[in-house]
Amino acid sequence: MTKADIVEKIYERVGFSKKESAELVETVFDIIKNTLEGGDKIKIAGFGNFVVKEKADRRGRNPQTGEEITISARKILTFKPSQVLKSSLNKE
Repeated sequence: MTKADIVEKIYERVGFSKKESAELVETVFDIIKNTLEGGDKIKIAGFGNFVVKEKADRRGRNPQTGEEITISARKILTFKPSQVLKSSLNKE
């Protein structure tokens, strides 16, 4: 599903114009992005949690040459689905 598909679904179900639907989707994504960039966690009841985690430097190996390299520290985004979503996906 793409962002355009989400806009279309909102247009069909809620009745906003396509322009209003697109602005709504953009606003929600901007809020989510800004919240995660700020290091905060997002918890959506009945859906799941989005959390930014820090990964430290670690040693790795170049698979072509076998040379040892250092993989730099970085942030990763994790998603943990709620029990409600898990149950829905598994039809429980």
